[in-house]
Amino acid sequence: RWCFSLQSFNNVQPPSRKRQIQDPPIEHDLYVTLEEIDKGCVRKMKISRMSLAQGGNQFKQEKVLNINVKPGWKAGTKITFPREGDQSTGKIPADIVFIIRDKPHPIFKRDGSDLKYTSQISLKQALCGTTISVPTLQGDRVQINTFGEIIKPTTVKHISGRGLPYPREPNRRGDLHVNFEIKFPDTLNSSCKELLNEILPA
Repeated sequence: RWCFSLQSFNNVQPPSRKRQIQDPPIEHDLYVTLEEIDKGCVRKMKISRMSLAQGGNQFKQEKVLNINVKPGWKAGTKITFPREGDQSTGKIPADIVFIIRDKPHPIFKRDGSDLKYTSQISLKQALCGTTISVPTLQGDRVQINTFGEIIKPTTVKHISGRGLPYPREPNRRGDLHVNFEIKFPDTLNSSCKELLNEILPA
C-alpha cells in the first residue's frame, strides 16, 4: 500500500523559465527648428535593425518611424518606440527613444515657451527715440515706438502672445521679449564732446 501526502504534491515546483532581459534603451537626438515647434510637424526617421526569421536566423531590416512633433514641445521631450531595437534569441529588443533638441535659430532664442530677440539701435536712437520693427516667428512684424523714453541696456519690451505655444495648452502662447544692444560711436570730435558735456546731465 502506497501512502501519498497532498502536501508533497503541493511542494512540487514547476520547471523554472529563464527570465528574458531587455536591452537598454537606444537614444537619438532629434533636432527641430523653432518653426517646426511653433506649428508642429511629422518627422520620418529611418532606422536599421536586426530582425529574427522563423528559423531564428537574423537579417537586416530597415524601417521608418513617424514622429508626430506636437506644437510647443520643449527640449528634452522623449518619444519612445517600444521594442524597435535589434531582435536576438532570448532577449527583449531595446526601446528606441528620440529626444527633442532645439536647433539654433539665427534670430530668436528660446526660453521655455517664450522667445527672445535682440534689437540693435544707435546711441542716438536710444536717447531720442525711434520706431523698431520686430520680426516674429509667424512671419509678420510688430512695431515698437520708443519716442518719449530712454532705452537703456537693461530695457526689455514684451510682446504678448508672440512666443511658442504652451505644450499642454496649444491655444495659448508665450511672449516675445525684445532686448536692446546699443551701438556706441567709436570716436567723437571735440565739438561733439563739448556739446554733449553741456546738454547731458552730470
